[in-house]
Amino acid sequence: MTWDKDAVTAQARAVAREFYQKGVQVLSGPTSQPLGRTAWGGRAGETFGADPFLNGIVTAETIKAYTEEGVVSQAKHFLLNEQETNRTNNNIAGYDSMSESEKRNFLGPYSSNADDKTLHELYLWPFYDAVKSGLGSVMCAMNQVNGTNSCENYSLLMEYLKDEMGFPGLVYPDVSAQHAGLASVAGGLDYGSSTYWSESAITAMVNNQLLSVQRLNDMAIRNTICWNMWLVDNGKQPATVGQTDYVDVRANHSRLIRENGVKSIVLLKNTRGALPLQKPRIMGVFGANAGAAMAGPNYAYNPITGSGPTYDGHLATGTGSGQASFPLLVTPLAALTFRALQDGTMLRWILNDTYTSTETSALGAGTGVVPGYVNYAQDSDVCLVFINALAGEGADRTELYNENQDTMIKTVADSCNNTIVNVTAVLYSSLLGQESGNSILDVLYGEMNPSARLTYTIAKNESDYNVRVCDTAECDFTEGVYIDYRYFDAYNVTPRYEFGYGLSYTNFSYTDLNISSIEALSVYPSGKKSVGGPEDLWDVIANVTVSVRNTGGKAGAEIPQLYMSYPESAEQPVRQLRGFERVQLARKQKSTVTFPIRRRDVTFWDVEAQKWAVKGGEYTFSAGASSRDLRLSHTVTIRTE
Repeated sequence: MTWDKDAVTAQARAVAREFYQKGVQVLSGPTSQPLGRTAWGGRAGETFGADPFLNGIVTAETIKAYTEEGVVSQAKHFLLNEQETNRTNNNIAGYDSMSESEKRNFLGPYSSNADDKTLHELYLWPFYDAVKSGLGSVMCAMNQVNGTNSCENYSLLMEYLKDEMGFPGLVYPDVSAQHAGLASVAGGLDYGSSTYWSESAITAMVNNQLLSVQRLNDMAIRNTICWNMWLVDNGKQPATVGQTDYVDVRANHSRLIRENGVKSIVLLKNTRGALPLQKPRIMGVFGANAGAAMAGPNYAYNPITGSGPTYDGHLATGTGSGQASFPLLVTPLAALTFRALQDGTMLRWILNDTYTSTETSALGAGTGVVPGYVNYAQDSDVCLVFINALAGEGADRTELYNENQDTMIKTVADSCNNTIVNVTAVLYSSLLGQESGNSILDVLYGEMNPSARLTYTIAKNESDYNVRVCDTAECDFTEGVYIDYRYFDAYNVTPRYEFGYGLSYTNFSYTDLNISSIEALSVYPSGKKSVGGPEDLWDVIANVTVSVRNTGGKAGAEIPQLYMSYPESAEQPVRQLRGFERVQLARKQKSTVTFPIRRRDVTFWDVEAQKWAVKGGEYTFSAGASSRDLRLSHTVTIRTE
């Protein structure tokens, strides 16, 4: 959510440093896919958003940071791994004896079927950035692509990744994603399971001329490139420690986590300046998400009530194989308690989404308020309602809203004068890590000014989204490149909050949009094939500048965004993101922001020529605060030769 390249780099370096100091040289990340084809996707919280440009830039910054810390990156999941449903195969014990309903639970792996244009312009795009930035390895996905398992898919691994993109590293399978020996060798897998690739099996493949020595050497070289480039065998790396061994590698990362948490909170609504808070007299806090989980922050379920679509405690991380154990978790209630102590605020709370009470008394009944949503809300100057949705690896979401939480919000909102959810102000905090409560507190009280932006579109209704989770073995990506804001723009669907949206406690104005002259371009790139594709694909062909001024009464950061519209003949979405920067501005301060435009940014995929092509014609560049809050536009003509 941050859209802050420096924050991304700082966090990635800290993560890599912790891995390195524990003796781990390969980091299974970054995750650029799932991209965000469907709002119901279970692993959307692991990735960098539904726009390939944004996703690619953040992926590249992350990889460069990992490399600087001496850790090998592993981009995933390659490719079209857009849902969790049916991701596994049915080659399991007892499958044939199962009932049809039982078998249905193991249908898979599903095949993501997409055309060549969609593959290149949407899903392959971030991997170009990854390869160009020095990617060490790629994780091929569990799913099939166009009918072939990802880890034995020649088109994906050999043609697109290694040839077209010039990727020099190794391809590694996701868990249980390798299904065969010879097929995966031929398809482009470089590191595999000894179940399929025993010494005798590899020898037999070579002796029977099924595996060429050239391909075998290629596999070996790709496996050793990481050792040579990252010097992981130079004897200077810390020893690898056991998974549960205690080695304190945290340094001062708690401060970074808190700062980046603040930069990741999106202010969605702030009617009549409800935020920041000004020492409220009595505050009511509602919802399980405000407090600690019964079994602590490292459990994905309540030992009494079990798990569900919401989490019975403060949610600050996702679930699945990438989840780390918190050393501690600062909940919103914990942070608010210390602030209330400083301000003299009376604090009441109900840490439950479905609280009901038939009690007629409470501790201190002679002077107290009987516990309940209505009673506490009516007696509060400010009401804070905290809600969440639990999602992660292994399953997709079953709902986009929760009736219990909606009822709680409405009950509190109907009774409180200043509810900071769904009435006067809304904050979207996502998964902020161990300092989550402190980060939220900093924004609530105006210690820090929110500056994050949405990395996907929030619709008004479930029916406004055009893609649901596929529940069949064949998942056809018939929407093409039209996901998220591309779909909303193309079909004139009004969102609740658009891609790139986010408010601040101050205001910003935009002036002086300028574009440098663009020389005539060849239709196709002609540069030498290199890491990341043709060298001239990455040439900067122009610079777009815009001035941003803080016109409000507080210091704050703005995220100016640049969108581009192609000529109609290029048959592209209405607009596409082509630049963003975070700029910190004092009151009344003005700054000029520069967006470099690469040749790649004005191309489309020519299916017939199998090349990135430039279409001559008029291109419109628009700058603003979101994909639908565009303040300035300028049209230029690009000539081709």
